[in-house]
Amino acid sequence: MKTLTEIYSQHAEMPYIAPKYEAELLRKPIPKRNMLRTSEGLLPGHIIMLWRINFGSYTTQSTHHKYFYTTYGIDAQKELDWLIEEGYVKVDSAFDSLKHLSAGFLKDFLKAKGVAGLSKMKRSDLDQAVAANYTEEELGQLFELRGYAILPKGKEVLEAHPEIVDKHPQKSY
Repeated sequence: MKTLTEIYSQHAEMPYIAPKYEAELLRKPIPKRNMLRTSEGLLPGHIIMLWRINFGSYTTQSTHHKYFYTTYGIDAQKELDWLIEEGYVKVDSAFDSLKHLSAGFLKDFLKAKGVAGLSKMKRSDLDQAVAANYTEEELGQLFELRGYAILPKGKEVLEAHPEIVDKHPQKSY
């Protein structure tokens, strides 16, 4: 049986091998094309992560999909942190992350401020009331969940590489 080093010796670079998936990667190696960097220096796994973030539903509590490790050979959390550091992605503010919370949470926040008439409020009314009654700092202390947002640099690189996204199995997120 070949070792991981032997299996990946013909790849442009060695993929990240998560211990959890090592046996699987011995049987079904990561494709060579997924270890080739773009002209911007990104791997296809970075592009797919940008694509996922672009949907607006990726949060700090989202689990990283297995394919980042088994198909794209990247350490998803480490590479997400790198995308943030390099200006491709940002972590949303507490206000921007409200969309990921249910209306019940917003009502609880507003009850704590003594706001009346909550039962008649629609979601947009709740969002406005939270904005009127909380500062970013106050709101940020009430919940940890944050969304991720793609920045112009990330959008640009994502648009430059549709061929990578096209090869990825498509689902609606």
